[in-house]
Amino acid sequence: MEQYSIAVVTIKEPAFLAIRRYLAPDLRAFLAGTEEQIQAAVQDSGIHGIVFDLDCIGEGAADGVEVLEEIRKQREDVALVAITNSTAGEIALKASQAGADEFFVTPMDFSQLGSVLLGAIEKRALQAEGQWLLRQVESKSAFCGLIGGSETMQKVYQAIEAVAGTNANVVIRGESGVGKELVAQAIVQCGDRQDKPYVCLNCSALPETLIESELFGYEKGAFTGADSAKPGLIELAHGGTLFLDEITTLDLGLQSKLLRVLQERSVQRLGGRAAKKIDFRLITATNDDLEAEVKKGRFREDLFYRINVVPIIIPPLRERPGDIPALAEHFLRLYCAANKKPLKQLQPEIMEILENYSWPGNVRELENMLQRLVIMSDGPTIAAHHLPQYLLSSSTASQEAILIPEEGVDFDAEMERIEVAYLSAALRRSDGSKAAAARLLRLDSQRMKYLCRKLKL
Repeated sequence: MEQYSIAVVTIKEPAFLAIRRYLAPDLRAFLAGTEEQIQAAVQDSGIHGIVFDLDCIGEGAADGVEVLEEIRKQREDVALVAITNSTAGEIALKASQAGADEFFVTPMDFSQLGSVLLGAIEKRALQAEGQWLLRQVESKSAFCGLIGGSETMQKVYQAIEAVAGTNANVVIRGESGVGKELVAQAIVQCGDRQDKPYVCLNCSALPETLIESELFGYEKGAFTGADSAKPGLIELAHGGTLFLDEITTLDLGLQSKLLRVLQERSVQRLGGRAAKKIDFRLITATNDDLEAEVKKGRFREDLFYRINVVPIIIPPLRERPGDIPALAEHFLRLYCAANKKPLKQLQPEIMEILENYSWPGNVRELENMLQRLVIMSDGPTIAAHHLPQYLLSSSTASQEAILIPEEGVDFDAEMERIEVAYLSAALRRSDGSKAAAARLLRLDSQRMKYLCRKLKL
């Protein structure tokens, strides 16, 4: 099981041993008793919490508070727990103002320390994620839950802002996994209907027999099993927004009924006699070529023009590789916090591997892979060998990592091994004839004879 690492700043070794015993096995404690050890602990990103004995610095707790404040300035992400034998009330207040998450007066019950540290670490991790997202927003790398600062994503953000305050129908287009629903949510968040109902339906997720009753609702007795009346999703979206994903999977009959709702701004339940006026904003999404579907007769042309007032096209991830580092860091922070794990780091060569991959599953594929790596990999660092094999085999960077491992290679021995492999294969194919093998390898006969003598073939 993965552990958080805690530095215990004290010169009292018995106190450290007691703390370490009570923190195990969930927390791994290290002693920092000298100035050099304290500085090293503060600079170590693998340290997630610091238990600081204020009495071990300078003249006493007041001096310790000053050092505590300096540590907080350097490390916003680390959990700080201050301990002291001073009962002066102002020390607790000053320690809190200096950045301590918790404060204890000794002698204390060390059994409480573990749960306090765990809570503080997890809280700091969530705060760090929020601050990171804020920085991304300020640097225009994030927008209403969407991550990416590339030029193509900036155009998406601009389109969202332009359309959000209107009632125009929007169709979001892009490959599966690019984040079409996130774009729909961003439109709602930026518009006047953000506090109104937001109703979404994946049209491909339900059988045709159910979609009609889900969309339009029904009256009691409308069909077998309709024991009571039920409003449909269109009705529930009154005043707000209806998001229909995979709209092209609706059959032509339902397309016709939806068109009538959009034209008349009213909906009639199955088995009902009266239509109800409905005010809603429609956002649709698809990964199909709508124009091609219209030409093939699978999508109504008049409905196409109704929903395609403002199209927003989301680029696939392979067309914006520059966004991958920000996305990767976001998902690492998100899933480390969700699984209560220390923030993991990616080795530098991994980013090149990720950027060289084509990502057919787009952002969803990247997110799922990083979630799996957070859960399955041990230790604070994710290395190239942790990546899925299909991703490794597609990457030039990974091929280099395979060719030249961290410990290096004996170049001459590797070259000799390759020569032996080629010559042996050529000789086998030519039934042992060196002249024929030389022709296969495009070598002159003298060099062929020399290599065979050298390699003892």
